[in-house]
Amino acid sequence: MAGRSTVKDAQVIVIGGGIIGIAVAAYLAEAGRDVLVLDRSGVCEETSAGNAGALAFSDVLPLAHKNMLAQVPRWLVDPLGPLSIPPTYLPKLFPWLWRFMRAGRPSTFEAAVSAQVAMMTLAEREWSGLMTRSGTGHMLREDGSLELYESEAEFRAAEEGWKLRRRFHIPFRHLERDELAECQPGLSDRFLRATFAPGWKTVADPQRLGQAVWAHAERHGARFMPATVVAARTAGEGVAVNLAGGKKLSCENLVIAAGAWSRPFAAGFGDRVPLETERGYNTTLPVGAFDVKRQLIFSRHGFVITPLDSGLRIGGAVELGGLKRPPNFSRSRAMLEKAARFLPGLKTEGGRQWMGYRPSMPDSLPVIDRARNEPRVLYAFGHGHLGLTQAAAAGRLIRDLVLEQSASIDLSPFRAGRFRGHG
Repeated sequence: MAGRSTVKDAQVIVIGGGIIGIAVAAYLAEAGRDVLVLDRSGVCEETSAGNAGALAFSDVLPLAHKNMLAQVPRWLVDPLGPLSIPPTYLPKLFPWLWRFMRAGRPSTFEAAVSAQVAMMTLAEREWSGLMTRSGTGHMLREDGSLELYESEAEFRAAEEGWKLRRRFHIPFRHLERDELAECQPGLSDRFLRATFAPGWKTVADPQRLGQAVWAHAERHGARFMPATVVAARTAGEGVAVNLAGGKKLSCENLVIAAGAWSRPFAAGFGDRVPLETERGYNTTLPVGAFDVKRQLIFSRHGFVITPLDSGLRIGGAVELGGLKRPPNFSRSRAMLEKAARFLPGLKTEGGRQWMGYRPSMPDSLPVIDRARNEPRVLYAFGHGHLGLTQAAAAGRLIRDLVLEQSASIDLSPFRAGRFRGHG
């Protein structure tokens, strides 16, 4: 009987079947590990199903940058604007907001940009390799992105961020008004300038890509179990995972990749991480709603328009409101109404509304680390808007940690305890 207690249900259990968890599973399965993924909904069925489909490798600026912070007061006045905080949620949110403001300080900001550049460089390289190995390269679109400005002042405010990107050799080109129609026919004449970023990529459909990566992981032996995890703890020579209904599983290594739901699991292993939930909204219009050539970015309004195989996705905005409040789909409608003004002739009928939960850290950097009290437990969460973009990098880094190999980049900026002592 004593010997049976050492039998594990898997070498590695991954909590979370979103794109991060799926990428982690793929990398570990390729390395020969017996991997079991647990998720209550399925593979890429929640937040990973409704994202904007961007591989935003040039998006290296933390949210807490000068241009963004300057717009916050104006945004908060508009309940349907790019940023919304329900008044009753503000007291709970205040500690996160305080850390967010601190992340905008020059020294902290510069360090975060450098860390994000390293992560993005790794992510682009790893996605290239993972798409080749999984046969998903045909889902990649390399059309770049177009960020649009309605005034010279708006363009000047964004220019500082583009100059910072130039320091890291990120390519872009500023466009004058008479060049816009060539990049995107049919735009409203309200737009005076734009910036084209050729390194910005998109995918044909983010959910389909995630499920195809999972099929690749399955071919290497990874398994999936629909389950709700209620707790995890150290148990002898391994880690025990408790499921709703009373079932218990055991493993040698546990990876917490549960997105916005990761915080209580990390707390159970000694890490109180300031993880908050950005509730994002979108509407996906039927194919043919408008001939959008590449992802269009409307930074002043906080949303993007992405052409996907499944339709035209209009989404973004940030509602810092936690996990329990019901959706406010008037935010989706507000973005759709603006899109119709920006793209005259847009067919707005027949859209599907959606709301998802982005796991957000105050400095816009994810948590990639071992647990404070249990080195057999690893974290891969907190990617905010960049989960799809950084998924392959997270998979590579967690694989290296599990195999006890040297990490491809410096992981100190991504440690779970980096906010410890900050209040």
